Amino acid sequence: MLQAIGLTSTPRRDLPPLVDDLTFEARPGCVTALLGEPGSGKTTALRLMLELEPGRGITYFRGRPLHRIPHPGREVGVLLGDVPGHPSRTVRGQLRMLCAAVGVPASRADTMMEVVGIAGLRDQRIGSLSVGMDRRLGLAAALLADPCTLLLDEPSAGLQPRERAWLHGLLRGHASLGGAVLFTTADAKEAARSADRVVSIASGRLVADQEAADFARTRLRPRVAVRTPHAARLADVLGREARAAHRAVEIVAESGSRLSVYGSDCAEVGEAAFRNGVLVHQLADETGDAGAPVPPVPQARAGGPGKAEARVEAGAPVRAGAGAAGGPDTAVPPDPRTDPRPAHGAGFRREAGPEAASSWPAPGPEAAERPAAGARPPASRSAPPVSVVRRVGGPLRPLRYELRRVFGTATPFLTAALVVAVSALTALVLARAGHAPRDRVLAAWPDLVPLPPAALGAGLLGALAFGEEYRYPALAADRGTVPRRLGLLAAKLGVCAVLALLLGALAVTADAAALGLVFGRGPLGTWAEWAAPAASWAGLLVGCAWAGVLGSAVFRSASAGLAAVLAVPVMVVPLVRKALEGPSAHPATGFASRLRGLASAPWPAEADRWVLGAFRVMVQPVGAALVLSLMVLLCAYGFTGLRGRVRW
Repeated sequence: MLQAIGLTSTPRRDLPPLVDDLTFEARPGCVTALLGEPGSGKTTALRLMLELEPGRGITYFRGRPLHRIPHPGREVGVLLGDVPGHPSRTVRGQLRMLCAAVGVPASRADTMMEVVGIAGLRDQRIGSLSVGMDRRLGLAAALLADPCTLLLDEPSAGLQPRERAWLHGLLRGHASLGGAVLFTTADAKEAARSADRVVSIASGRLVADQEAADFARTRLRPRVAVRTPHAARLADVLGREARAAHRAVEIVAESGSRLSVYGSDCAEVGEAAFRNGVLVHQLADETGDAGAPVPPVPQARAGGPGKAEARVEAGAPVRAGAGAAGGPDTAVPPDPRTDPRPAHGAGFRREAGPEAASSWPAPGPEAAERPAAGARPPASRSAPPVSVVRRVGGPLRPLRYELRRVFGTATPFLTAALVVAVSALTALVLARAGHAPRDRVLAAWPDLVPLPPAALGAGLLGALAFGEEYRYPALAADRGTVPRRLGLLAAKLGVCAVLALLLGALAVTADAAALGLVFGRGPLGTWAEWAAPAASWAGLLVGCAWAGVLGSAVFRSASAGLAAVLAVPVMVVPLVRKALEGPSAHPATGFASRLRGLASAPWPAEADRWVLGAFRVMVQPVGAALVLSLMVLLCAYGFTGLRGRVRW
């Protein structure tokens, strides 16, 4: 049960709120349509339900508000606009990444691809999908965790009639298993045809909350669709006969050869055309929308002597009956409630798009028995749905998600290749000049450059950790709402640290190999000679990666995260150098022994040398600047992110 109570958006300056005191419910086992004209507040209402928009009111999902649900993705499946996936990620990679995010097995991705009919596109890039296939991918993502409630914003926008029929069949299948479905639409005929209940809103306020049958009776009215090459003549004939019989008949011009006749039926229109010798190509009973405002065109209306009005009826036919000459124009999508075909629509032959030559296989008997949501057994409308999808929880869930996010695209591999090439070239130039120390030659770090290529690459990978989340959000329904939890932060910091160390080791190895190949010898010496520079090198790389992670999380942008990395050597290091100038008034002799005395468990005396080495690295200008910057960014992350209510 979904209950929205008193939803009110934040008022705009000198304008009323987009949503004003909206209250309604979507019952389990039913498909509910939220109907309204464009700009009436449908999308804002969904965002208020999902706590993505500031405002008043509350929405209960099976008795609990969203911020009190431990795992919102398992309770509510959401589709707002297009699928927010990286264009270069494959369909299968996107769904498997989302499986790790919501805590279900990776095999669930293959199951949902079969359910929504995109199993043949598993290796295709998201950016190359057509509108229909993109909608199918969005539905698969919304159904991954087998949620009890589906919230869909204009799910049929841009779809062909056959794809719309498949979509609404899938939604009805989910509702038949006990789930609640709420979708928005601006088409009254679609709402009456596809929903069990229709909630009509206008200017953000509730207009009507009706059963679909009551809505069709009060909002929609029957009409006769006529196609004839003599439309003007037939309209004149019908108008004269209606005035003679004192009947109210409205005649509306749809196009040059089409008429819509309200207040009559096929028999009366056909007989009038026959008596007056008017050729008719199509004659069918339909249902038209009587509530949408329409632009006027000159056209007679027969309602009495001397009366004439202008009106045009917008919208495509909904349901065509048998008529005098039914042709291709009478073809309409099947009604999901009466169509005997399986509701999940595992496949169909696409008519357009780059994949038009392929054909979806027809579902077999085992697919016809599979539920539309792919998981739950049949349930009554009153009984709560019981999910049988196996949950994969534990502390490693954020780590699995982050690994799939990182390696789902070619970004880390391209970054590594670029860093290795630039680093090796820079090392060769420095070695040929002969003025730089050996450790700077091996790190490819000239004095004029703020950071070496490996550190810049590590910072870039760190900045993309949260930057991609805000550009292509996978953990939330909208940009700017990424849940910043400690588990997710720890996973990103850990993965980025490992990537930074691997990138640094790869760069140093490539530099040494290039120097040995060109000059016949490398700058490497004994292990004891390179232990301290190696520790400093590792600290620099990890610090840059973490600065990128925290910077992109605080400022919600990958470019801002990379700017935070560059700000450390450009702005913070000079300040630290100025603060550390001159001798210390209080020497730190014996720091390691005093630190050992504070430890709960004694450590060996040999560890003092490592402690002093780490301390010397930290008090260097670059090390101190990195530590200071990371502390500031971590505090900013805590203040701006951890107070959010949506949990990872």
